[in-house]
Amino acid sequence: MTTLVVGATGATGRLLVQQLLARDEAVKVIVRSPEKLPDSIRDNSKLTVIQASLLDLTDQDMAQHVAGCDAIASCLGHNMTFQGLFGQPRRLVTDAVSRLCDAAKANAPDHPVKFVLMNTTGNRNRDLSEPISFGEKAITSLMRLLLPPHADNEHAADYLRVEIGQDDPVIEWAAVRPDNLIDEGNVTEYEIHASPIRSAILNPGKTSRINVGHFMADLITDPDTWARWKGQMPVIYNKE
Repeated sequence: MTTLVVGATGATGRLLVQQLLARDEAVKVIVRSPEKLPDSIRDNSKLTVIQASLLDLTDQDMAQHVAGCDAIASCLGHNMTFQGLFGQPRRLVTDAVSRLCDAAKANAPDHPVKFVLMNTTGNRNRDLSEPISFGEKAITSLMRLLLPPHADNEHAADYLRVEIGQDDPVIEWAAVRPDNLIDEGNVTEYEIHASPIRSAILNPGKTSRINVGHFMADLITDPDTWARWKGQMPVIYNKE
């Protein structure tokens, strides 16, 4: 199996790559700055590094890089700087998801391609009746208006949920929703739920980035995990 990972130099993306390589999986990454990859990743013979700015690739180049991949994983996110929050590209994640899906379809693969998106528990799954308080709804509306990255996360998940849907012959998908992200050195016990069990804004839990990488790797490599969560937006929390 070969997985294309975008956002691989990010805090979670590099952990996903490590998890996949540890399972002896072949991994491609598209990164602007390969030197930001840890040596333990960069020197692995199972890793193919493509140096490029993802959204600057032509459609033909994108399709070429996606060709032969059984799965695509996006850990893309906006940098927590003024430019990252309010500058261009404001639709980084959404545009990447849609173009990668188009590239997969252009190759007409003979089996479905898995798409695993790292999203956020602050984004509701509108396919389900996920309760939300009036206060949280008001705060979320403000975030959508004032913080472009939040709207981008919503639109990216909605692209998979609505545009790709449940019956696409080429793309199968899952959008992983971690809560408040923290750093830990090792994988610990974690819980997966179909919907949030607490308020992401008013009563957030914790999710370690390495646990997110582990669960995303499970989705990609374990058929039973994928069968359980494909077409859904599972929420991941560290087990308390």
